[in-house]
Amino acid sequence: MSNNPGDTPDEPEDRGQNPFKGTPFEQFFGSAGLGGSLGGGPGGMPDLGALFSQIQSLMQPYDGALNWDYALDTARKLVAQQPDPSPSQKQKDAVADALRLADHWLDDTTTFPSGISSTAAWSRAEWIVGTTDVWKVLVEPIAEGSVQALGSTLPEEARAASGPMLGILGKAVGAMLASQVGSGLGALAAEVLSVSDIGLPLAPAGKAALVPANVAAFAEGLDVSEDDVVLYLALREAAHQRLFSHVPWLREHLIGAVADYARGMEINAEGLQSRIEEQMRGVDPTNPESMQELLDGGLFDLPQSPAQTSALERLEVTLALVEGWVDEVVNQATHERMPAAAKLQEAFRRRRAAGGPAEQTFATLVGLELRPRRLRDASTLWGSLRTRQGIEARDGVWMHPDLLPSAADLDDPLGFREDASAPEELSADDFDAALRDLLDGGNGSGSAPDSPAE
Repeated sequence: MSNNPGDTPDEPEDRGQNPFKGTPFEQFFGSAGLGGSLGGGPGGMPDLGALFSQIQSLMQPYDGALNWDYALDTARKLVAQQPDPSPSQKQKDAVADALRLADHWLDDTTTFPSGISSTAAWSRAEWIVGTTDVWKVLVEPIAEGSVQALGSTLPEEARAASGPMLGILGKAVGAMLASQVGSGLGALAAEVLSVSDIGLPLAPAGKAALVPANVAAFAEGLDVSEDDVVLYLALREAAHQRLFSHVPWLREHLIGAVADYARGMEINAEGLQSRIEEQMRGVDPTNPESMQELLDGGLFDLPQSPAQTSALERLEVTLALVEGWVDEVVNQATHERMPAAAKLQEAFRRRRAAGGPAEQTFATLVGLELRPRRLRDASTLWGSLRTRQGIEARDGVWMHPDLLPSAADLDDPLGFREDASAPEELSADDFDAALRDLLDGGNGSGSAPDSPAE
């Protein structure tokens, strides 16, 4: 793209040279990007063979919207930059024993029975492998939304004239996103302490796992024994497992919020044009290191649309309620048993509310924050409800998403359901019947909704 203000980008001869003239992809395929070094094909189109040759490192064949082989390879390479030994049998036994004791302690603090069917001690690389299936469900809607939204910025004329190139462009975008996702997962793997550490169900149902190498590193910064840290983590992990195992709609509720985030993606063509021009200035597409610098710069870190903001707010409130409930039941379980629990609770509250460097990296790369900023308010709300109405009423709120506290309820956590045992839309008889069904081991009215509740 010329920087001469006298240029007229809509002239037919210019459009013939580059069908993306005047679109967000002009810089990518123009003289300052790939087009100038590719030569012309039939009808003035860039030579597709040369284009493919120059970016083939990002375009190995793959299915779907994102190249997961490339993403996982990137994540594993990042993890391999520091020692990542497989957990010893002693560590595996210690994790299993801690989770067994944790489940025993939790029996007195929640109506939900144990949700653990198997235990594991994972290396960082094993955490990546063990959580990949769920990450695919979480990230692919974002990748699909990015590719579709970027393609939609092209005018009809360019789309009609550039069908083959759009297919190549889609694969290139998916590969670039794979590099970003891989970087985010690799950074997270270096810090996560357990499979439920970020508040989402990342492993198959009933699979409880800790990452001993990261647990040991975390314990070094605390004036608490590593055994206490392992047990406290086991309590949090076991509590997450109980909640996700016995609240059948919760998993889909959280994942649905992520899908809504992807569907709400909007791209301002003019703004994206300026962003790409700025970030690609000086990039040599034939130089892999230069292209990697572009990816690290967050090419797809796009402004959030109102729909995305709403979906993230809903996700953040639900994550806060999950983490607040875990915080509350673990606090009750450790109150008279673990002197170091108060110190550990405060450390985990700060860690989850602020987010560590890896979590911030993932948010920057993928555009999705997973931090329950209102954890303290949520914990206060659950504790207040238990004090006033008992653990049955507190846990009964999870029967259906319509019963969950809202963001407004978190503004006044002590006032949630202060003068009622059920919301207005449910009668007292309906609420009591559903609660009895839940406590008897049934699912009550907690079937998964078609879409996450506001």
